[in-house]
Amino acid sequence: MSTAPEAPQASDAPEPVRPGLHGPSLLLGVALMLAGSVYPPLMTDAQGRADHGLAMLLLWAMSAGLVRGVGFVPRFWLWRALFSGWSSLLALLAFVLLKFLR
Repeated sequence: MSTAPEAPQASDAPEPVRPGLHGPSLLLGVALMLAGSVYPPLMTDAQGRADHGLAMLLLWAMSAGLVRGVGFVPRFWLWRALFSGWSSLLALLAFVLLKFLR
């Protein structure tokens, strides 16, 4: 009778979580991609000049929606926060507030 600990079995290891597609985020990302491609004046100010702040918010919302929508969840906490479905929604809300409620 030995007192040596047994080696863990392969079945004891936890399965990695695979999130899969996230429909609402993917739909938002694709919609923003199409809207920005079809109607670029969406990212301009009242004088018709490019508004880089608006463009950044819209492209962040699109990127985060597409990243989360295809099921990719980054490991590093900062990237996970910046490319989550909630950050996509937050960036879109900030875009709408700056674009239409100034």
